[in-house]
Amino acid sequence: MLKKSLVLMGISAAFFAQAQDVSLIRNTVDVYSSSPMVGSAKFNAMAGANGALGGDANSLLTNPAGLGVAISGEISATLSIMGNKNSATLGNQTIDYSKTRGDLGNVGGIIAFPLMTETKWKFINIGVNFSNQSLDNVVQSPGNNNMIADFADKSSYSLGGHQYSRFGNLSKMSFGVGANYNHSFYIGAGLNFFNATVDQGDIAAFNSLDNNSVRYFDKQDSPYWERSSGFSASVGVIGKLSPNFRLGASLETPTFWNIDREFSFYDNPTYGNGIGTENRKFTSPLKATVSAAFVASKNFSLNVDYTLGLTKPDYKVYSGIESELNSFFKENYKNMSEVRVGAEYRVQQLRLRGGYSYLSNPLDALTIPRFDSAGNVGDQSYSNLMLSDRNLVSFGIGYDFKSFYIDASYQNISSKYSNPFMRGFRSDNFDTAYYSVDNSNKVTVFENDAYAVSEVKNNRNNFFITVGWKF
Repeated sequence: MLKKSLVLMGISAAFFAQAQDVSLIRNTVDVYSSSPMVGSAKFNAMAGANGALGGDANSLLTNPAGLGVAISGEISATLSIMGNKNSATLGNQTIDYSKTRGDLGNVGGIIAFPLMTETKWKFINIGVNFSNQSLDNVVQSPGNNNMIADFADKSSYSLGGHQYSRFGNLSKMSFGVGANYNHSFYIGAGLNFFNATVDQGDIAAFNSLDNNSVRYFDKQDSPYWERSSGFSASVGVIGKLSPNFRLGASLETPTFWNIDREFSFYDNPTYGNGIGTENRKFTSPLKATVSAAFVASKNFSLNVDYTLGLTKPDYKVYSGIESELNSFFKENYKNMSEVRVGAEYRVQQLRLRGGYSYLSNPLDALTIPRFDSAGNVGDQSYSNLMLSDRNLVSFGIGYDFKSFYIDASYQNISSKYSNPFMRGFRSDNFDTAYYSVDNSNKVTVFENDAYAVSEVKNNRNNFFITVGWKF
């Protein structure tokens, strides 16, 4: 195995990492700086807004003080069916890629312990919650005959297309305790254990201008896989201002990640082609959530959550790679924020629910050199490069059979972003070029100073079914 230790070029505020992999920056934010928010069908129907309502094990996803709200035990399991569609447009061509995946999305349970004492402490409750979501995401970008690549052997090729692929899972197992003081003040704390698996590729295709043959190139250090584990802790409070109004607040520490990577490398001066390994330590942002809830009666409730990242992503520095990543996030990362609104209306044993969530784009506008549709190269600024804001709309229905209940919900999550690819080159201290290895192990190198940029529309249609038992 080759222990990777490369030094990257510097990063300015105007240009993001010259030698850095786009997918690494993207994964830092949407894999390692986020948490799985797949809860029960009820939780998902209300867009994850329950920070001041609580009452079940899904409180561990927002505010552990919600565990103290429960006055009975409960256990539930949720089946998730998650559909993901990317439409990537370059020039006048669009390629769609869709995938649907079913999985165990959530399992939660809570045990309520009434305190038979004369104090005002009424309950101490223990909760466990497991949340699991797919990381699968494939973007297939069209080619463009005006984008010409010249190789060292004097042959010329046009861009035939590009595929960015990621497959894997992100899970969060939480254990927590909540307490109820006089049915008016609730406190709670939780411990969270994360696991992530990522298998990723970055492939460019080029069409020969001489004989129409196609050659495929892998970006240096890809394909690769990551196996990661992390830990965080959370604390929270909920207070009743009146029988109808509640306020809540919670704090989740950064997640401390340990990331093991294995990657393919090409044309190394010492090792040639092979497999390398490395380990990274990563700290995600500290997060705070404030919540407000209105409970008009036993038939209607409304909750609003606002979550804000208070710090920036940070890698432990072992070499120039981590230093450059930290410099990039220091200069270009905005503290990510999310607003979630959810409501429930009850008609006897029937439950009707709906919600909305908005997640802000965590990156500033970035300027990069790029090809236009005619094949000309120039600088362009993008407000949504690699990542963008996200909108979520949800609704659901449920029926309570007293001891048992069944819920169903639907979510639509949409976003639009600019997807850069194809840029890569080599120097004495870094390598981000693309490589093609033939059957005789001969290596062809593709280097290029500018990006091709496709416009991606992402739509996720998710369905959830929960079966639960109260005791």
